[in-house]
Amino acid sequence: MTAEKSTAKYWLYTFVWLGVVLLFLMFIPEWFWVPLPFFLTNLVVAFDSM
Repeated sequence: MTAEKSTAKYWLYTFVWLGVVLLFLMFIPEWFWVPLPFFLTNLVVAFDSM
């Protein structure tokens, strides 16, 4: 049996990184890809796939 772990913290991180991605996209669009790995990694962890 595996213990269920809370993913609320990772969802919070995901939304914070989403905000960062959107800010980059609005103000420095040529660099918006820089925070994408952090956003996508936290999204995968929030879905408990990793």
